Amino acid sequence: MSSFLSKTKWIILGGLVFGTLGALAVNWGNPNNMGLCVACFLRDIAGALQLHTTATVQYLRPEIFGFVLGSFGTSLAFREWRPRGGSSPIIRFLLAICVMIGAMVFLGCPIRDLLRFSGGDLSALVGLAGLIVGVLVGIFFLKRGFTLGRTTKVPKITGLVVPIFALVLFVLLIIKSGVLSFTSADGAPGSLHVNPWLGLVLGLVVGFIVQRTRFCSVGAWRDVFLTKNFYLLSGIVAFVVGALVTNYVVGNFGASGLFGLNVGPRDVVYHWGFTKQPIALPYADADGNILWSQYIWSFLSFSVVGLGATLMGGCPLRTTIMAGEGDTDAGISILGYIAGGAIAMNFMVASSGAGMGKYGTWGVAVALVFCLAIGFLMREKEA
Repeated sequence: MSSFLSKTKWIILGGLVFGTLGALAVNWGNPNNMGLCVACFLRDIAGALQLHTTATVQYLRPEIFGFVLGSFGTSLAFREWRPRGGSSPIIRFLLAICVMIGAMVFLGCPIRDLLRFSGGDLSALVGLAGLIVGVLVGIFFLKRGFTLGRTTKVPKITGLVVPIFALVLFVLLIIKSGVLSFTSADGAPGSLHVNPWLGLVLGLVVGFIVQRTRFCSVGAWRDVFLTKNFYLLSGIVAFVVGALVTNYVVGNFGASGLFGLNVGPRDVVYHWGFTKQPIALPYADADGNILWSQYIWSFLSFSVVGLGATLMGGCPLRTTIMAGEGDTDAGISILGYIAGGAIAMNFMVASSGAGMGKYGTWGVAVALVFCLAIGFLMREKEA
């Protein structure tokens, strides 16, 4: 027990800091209840690279580059940087697309789900339920021999590709390269962002925390149900506490805030409830009638995220950190996330505050079937 507590205190501290920064990132410029959403940020990067043409969500999010570079530097410092790869990269790429489609229909990755709840959005609980069910299905496959294969040592230059790519993109952001597309419409999600240097620092701090603690919003539930290990879950709980307390302390809940401190250029007003939440699916129509279909598809879309991420071995954030550690399969997964974001936007799969995309249900259904098929087909042994 003492050993567990000694180890756990660091992930609790890291979770508190991470959650606090996720909440403050909104006050400092990022969209409401988005904070540090990996899926949303990768979608915006896809737009900035002109892989999709939705003008409202195009920006090179420096936080992502910070995640990678922070993990890279930390893993080097602690001698944990190990170039490796070869574990079914094409399957990982396709699974990442599926995870991203689920995230784009729900409107957020597991980190944003936690931030949405911490900002009063109770619909995040629907996503959490779907995520847990997806993880449980993934565990079903893991217990029956599912594997994407073993990784092997690869040349060092291969493990450097993602960190170098992250650094190059950050430079392009700073010089405002004309080859990129940025959202110009005021108030659109892509136009709301922190100062680029602040975003990089936020990413570097989170990259350090996640690399050292192995923080993972999907692995936490996997470990609880598979091995009864609550180490990662303690970090998730700390994250929520940190973000929730921060939102109250700085006055993001309006009159219910404790001090209403002026901590950034943006005024944020959250409220508790399922409806009228910022950048979230509507769960009721204009007359107040409950839209049960939105609940169902939110649940299923995040089940895809939970299942796909479990099969891949970690949530989008954890994958990004692993790419910084030299894992080239994780690097391929990041490309899959970016491709998934582009697909979701270009083919009207992604949701918006107005409702689900025209082909959102089809996207979730296809992604779910693919993940289930991979779970059944890639097993080393029979049950």
